[in-house]
Amino acid sequence: MIVVVDERVTVTEGYASWFSREGISACGLAPGEFEGWVSAVSEQDMRSIEAFLLGDCANRCGLAKLIRRRSSVTAVIAMNENRSLEETLDLFASGVDDVVRKPIHVREIIARVKAIRRRASGQADYTDVGDMRVYFDGRDPEIGGEVLQLPRRERRILEYLVSNRGCRINKTQIFNSVYGLFSEDIDENVVESHISKLRKRLRHRLGYDPIDSKRYLGYRLMVEAAPEKRSEAAVPASFTQDGNGLIEESERFSKDPVA
Repeated sequence: MIVVVDERVTVTEGYASWFSREGISACGLAPGEFEGWVSAVSEQDMRSIEAFLLGDCANRCGLAKLIRRRSSVTAVIAMNENRSLEETLDLFASGVDDVVRKPIHVREIIARVKAIRRRASGQADYTDVGDMRVYFDGRDPEIGGEVLQLPRRERRILEYLVSNRGCRINKTQIFNSVYGLFSEDIDENVVESHISKLRKRLRHRLGYDPIDSKRYLGYRLMVEAAPEKRSEAAVPASFTQDGNGLIEESERFSKDPVA
């Protein structure tokens, strides 16, 4: 989820709509309401936010510092309409990760957010889990080297599960990551439907269900180790193989009945 902070409603609504078209949940807040919200938001909700996008705000440096007091890893990007070296330096000093100049396409913003998160976590563009390779740049996962096409919501859930592998995450956490914190018009039980469909697709390709679920505790990805590729030792040309193992050619011929 990406939170856009700007004084203009048309801007926040516009970005939320553009991000949604790219499969990324986003919401917009005015600077005044954002200050109160970010100070009170829970740690769990904070972890579901991928980035903060600071647009036209009276006190952007103050907002950046406020964000950094709550999270040291969430990406913070400031958007400038005009070039200003002093303002850019002040923003970086306040904890902003990147400063971009408008106009900028949302795809570039998403790419920058992912790059910042990779650097912060040491994460590559993909993660190999068992026989499955899951990408974090919008590409569909691969299983056994073959692409598994997934609807974007299911792909986002799989990415979230992989990012939190080894941990059990609940339905609310998944919902907030995929749909955002302010999707009040959508029932979070929709997560169960997405996970059910994702399970069927993964089971069909993997041969087992890799998503472990416990009532009241949540979900956890449990992927079996990738099967090792067995390579048969090269057999010398002077040897052959029978049911009892290797025998030398001369020995085999000596056992043949004489005509």
